[in-house]
Formats: sequence, C-alpha cells, structure tokens
Amino acid sequence: MSDPAPVPSPDAPPPVFRARHALLKRLADVVSLPGSRVNAFERSVVGDLLVEMLRLAAPRERQRVAQRLAPLAELPNSLARMLLRDEPAIAGLLIEGCASLSDADLVACARDTGIDHRFLMASRRGLSEVVTETLIAFDEAPVIEAVLRNTTSRLSQNGVEEIVSLSRNAPELCGHLLRRSELRPSGAYVMFWWCGAEDRKTILQRFAVSREVMQEVVEDVFAMAAEEGWQDPVSRKALQFIERRQRNRAAIEKSPYTSLEHAIAEAAKSGLGREVAAEIAYLAGIKPLTGAKILGDVGGEPLAILCKATGLSRVDLQNLWRSVRRPETRADGTVHPDWERVQITYEMLAVDRAQTVLRYWNWSLSSALSPALLKAIRDGDDQDLDDYSAPERAAMMALAENFGR
Repeated sequence: MSDPAPVPSPDAPPPVFRARHALLKRLADVVSLPGSRVNAFERSVVGDLLVEMLRLAAPRERQRVAQRLAPLAELPNSLARMLLRDEPAIAGLLIEGCASLSDADLVACARDTGIDHRFLMASRRGLSEVVTETLIAFDEAPVIEAVLRNTTSRLSQNGVEEIVSLSRNAPELCGHLLRRSELRPSGAYVMFWWCGAEDRKTILQRFAVSREVMQEVVEDVFAMAAEEGWQDPVSRKALQFIERRQRNRAAIEKSPYTSLEHAIAEAAKSGLGREVAAEIAYLAGIKPLTGAKILGDVGGEPLAILCKATGLSRVDLQNLWRSVRRPETRADGTVHPDWERVQITYEMLAVDRAQTVLRYWNWSLSSALSPALLKAIRDGDDQDLDDYSAPERAAMMALAENFGR
C-alpha cells in the first residue's frame, strides 16, 4: 500500500507549476494574434478558457496576462470583464492602457468595483460624457477631482451641474471646475456663493458677461411691450433681465427714503435692520430675498457687485460696508484684507457686467421660486434636478443652506 501524499505546511510558498505558467502565456499569445490568424469565435473560446484558468491563478500570473493583453485592439469580453474587476494593480493595467475597452465596459467596471478602480479610471485618456457621468454619480471627491484634472475627459451638462451641487460641500472642487471649458455662467454664478476669494475673482473675470448684444437686438421690443402695457409676464421678465436700467424708479415713490444712497447712508448710521435691508433691495431693483443673501454674505464681494450694478459710488460702498458692521482696518491700523478685497472687486467690474451677475442672482434666487420649488428646497429634494429649469436649480443649490441643510 502506498504512503499518503504529504500535507503541505500552511506557511510554505505556493507551488510553482511550470506547465500552468507556459499555458497561460501561450493562450494569451493566441488571444493576441491578428485577425488574419484567429477569428472572433476562436479568440472568444480561448478567452473563456483563460478566464477559467485565471480564476485559480496567483495575482502575479494574472498581472502578467493583463500586461500582455492591455495593448490589444480587440479583447474577449469575458476576459476584459474579469480582469477589470481584479485587484486595482491588475485592473489598472487595462483601465489605463487598453484602448479596446468600450464605454459599456468602463461603466460596468465603475459600478461593480470600488473607489480605487474609479480613481484609476478618472485619469484614463478620452473619457466620454457617459463614463464621467457615472463616475460623478458616486459623489467621491477624489475621483471627481481626478476627472476634472483630466484634460482629455469630456463632461456633460448634467455632470457639470452635479459637480456644482457637490462643490457646496467639497469646495476644493471649485477651482478645478472653473478651469473646465464645459462650465457655463449659470453654474459659475451659483457656485460663487460658496467659493473662496480667489475662485470668486476668477468667476467675475471670466463669467461676468456683457448684455450689450442682447440690448442691441431687442431695442425695439421694449416699445412693443410698452404698447401692450407689459401684460405678457414672459417677455416682461426677459426684458427686465436685458434692460440697462437697474434701479427701481417706482419704488422711490413709495419709499421713506429719497434715494438708494439715502437709505444706505441711514443704515450706516443706525444699523441695518430688516426693514431698511428690504428697502435697499427694493430701491436697487432686486427682491428682498436676493438682498438678504447679498447683505449676509461672509466674503463681502456681493456688496461690491450690488453697488457697481446700481451706479453707487465708493462712498456708498463704504457706507454699505459699515451698515453690515464689517471692519475696515485691523488692530495695527492697516486696511482689513476683506475690505481691501471688496474695494478691488468694485473697481475691476464694469457696470454692465455687474448687472448681469446681480440680475441672474435675482432671477434665480427669487423670480424662479415657486411653492413647489420652496417645498423641494425645504425637504432636501434635489435628487432629480432635470425636473427644474436652470434658474430653479440655481435657487435650490444657493438657498439650500438657508433652510437648515
């Protein structure tokens, strides 16, 4: 009777099977043959056999096969699917260097694996909008930052809006998104509220656009609307955005103040109460909700935008700054950096461009609000933004924090 086979020690290194190593290499070579040597069906069968062997192979062996197959222009689907779900070090060889992977392969990999795989995928060259949308949907800041840094990736408008929303709680994304060509003024204006000082400066320099062309092409439409008594709310709202005049002349007749300058000067003396703040907003041609957002902003730049858009002077800006009890100097007597930054913002903006920013804020933060939208903001129901217009989406993102979120 023969002796039983010895039981290997658990600490012993795994056995080296030369035949297995040679077989894996040869089968990988067959998969790599050109179409003139092996047809698609034959390649697929060989790929299935390789998959079965690789399931029991050591990571070192799977890595060798992945290195051999990564440069291929055609790869059996079953083989690609398995290797893409392997350890990041192995899957990364295909994710980073295999040109034959389809969007469907990448999307499935992103959904079936973890953040390490998605981070590798974010740096892959030529990512399509479909793939980047999938990566963004996981709300992983390091992955999204890698996508934004990838200059060869393409972002859809839905993807951009999702990143704008996510940047509210991940401000490190703002600077990267501002460098993307896909970002539009609507996204930049709402992102302004939670950006840092340098990013705010970038937004105003790049996205504070002029309305001169619009004013030229609709010049005669103002007369048409006036003849109709401004009865059409659709055209009235659009023309209010386009027109050159910012201040509300009708509000002066009902105001206890003689002018916007007068209201601000009084606020600087006695403080900015709720009623005075609302009056300043009405006289400036904006809604009280927009005015409250501007006056309560921590950075202070919106105050400069309000003053420049309404034709207020530097003295008025200083009075408005004092009315919100913000410091002008530091303990050593030098100019406070916040006040200095606000003055620079005032000087760098043209009136027309400041009006564009102010009116978009007013449009999105107040005019776009409806009872249904207000309920969605309070309930935190921002999951399906496709149901809302661009101004409504902007209002949801900018005002969400005001409702305790």
